[in-house]
Amino acid sequence: MSNAQVPGPLDGLRVLDLSRILAGPTCTQLLGDYGAEVIKIEKPGLGDDTRAWGPPYVTGPDGEPTAESAYYLSANRNKRSVAVDIATEEGAETVRQLARRCDILVENFKVGGLAKYGLDYQSLSRDNPGIVYCSITGFGQTGPNAHKPGYDLLAQGYGGIMSLTGDPEGEPMKVGVGVTDVICGLYAVTAILAAIRHRDQSGEGQHIDIALVDSQVAWLVNAGTNYLLSGQEQPRLGNQHPNIVPYQVFATSDGHVIVAAGNDVQYKRFCGILGRADLAEDERFRRNIDRVTNRDILIGLLAGEILRFGKADLVRAMEAAGIPGGPINSLSEVFASDQVEARGMKISMPDAHAASGEVPLIGNPVKFSKTPVCYRHAPPACGADTQDVLNNLMKDS
Repeated sequence: MSNAQVPGPLDGLRVLDLSRILAGPTCTQLLGDYGAEVIKIEKPGLGDDTRAWGPPYVTGPDGEPTAESAYYLSANRNKRSVAVDIATEEGAETVRQLARRCDILVENFKVGGLAKYGLDYQSLSRDNPGIVYCSITGFGQTGPNAHKPGYDLLAQGYGGIMSLTGDPEGEPMKVGVGVTDVICGLYAVTAILAAIRHRDQSGEGQHIDIALVDSQVAWLVNAGTNYLLSGQEQPRLGNQHPNIVPYQVFATSDGHVIVAAGNDVQYKRFCGILGRADLAEDERFRRNIDRVTNRDILIGLLAGEILRFGKADLVRAMEAAGIPGGPINSLSEVFASDQVEARGMKISMPDAHAASGEVPLIGNPVKFSKTPVCYRHAPPACGADTQDVLNNLMKDS
């Protein structure tokens, strides 16, 4: 765990978090990991919707489930929770006062939803012209679908990734986690940091408009550009790659492995491991462009040879030959691996609400050489910091 005494690179920035679910909380958790102070505004008695998205839940000292689900824990560390009802004038005014003292505000209400409370960018920037105000919605602030709600599954469908994912003969398939939400949260962080850079140079804040669907379209990367260039729809290829062969999952005699021969040299070495040097010299397969064209023929030939190997033996042989590949780990294997331990990707944080006195969490992947990621606050109970935050606000006003 990082040294809590070393200020993070965003130390001194204050974030007002009016978001819930995953995209916004992912963004604000990352800002908190980097040292920013994050104040999470939640509805009294209910809080973030994901608190109830279980099981599993944290087990309390009494042996019963608490109000904190694993889903909630995944995106809400390094925050302080303030329970305020923004639907009341008193609550809205409290949040307006907080916004005057914040550098950044992140929200994911429906387009225009905060204007009636005086919590929209136009209202808040009058009192705090340097505020960087980030709005995360399903379809953005403009366009014919701006009024529609946004959820990760809907964004994966609308943004095209589901048309590319899944078995060729099966139904379109979503990615196994809310990856559009996460990608959107990451785009939001980079946008916020760019806007803070501008603010520090010019003194002026700005409104950032970021959408789940836009983020998903951007995330089509090479598949999307393949279509734009060729006009051809990419079929679902399962675990195969549209532009590289062989680059997929293969069955061995005792499980499955990934083979990712990214160039002709690696492919030739792989054929040598299989004892099929002839497949590297065959004009149908010698170059990657030829292998892509003759994919169905080659994959059938390789699959038959690979079945003769045990997965551990094949992975060892590939590693020795410098051919990218590896196992397909279950989550238990992931979190038991020496690599995850060495990289600090499984952490625990003290939590008085948990029977064990701590909660397990996934670590931040970024390794700074001077300002390490700092784990200061476990994901808070709803409203746990209300009085402390508001008392300090009034004291400093």
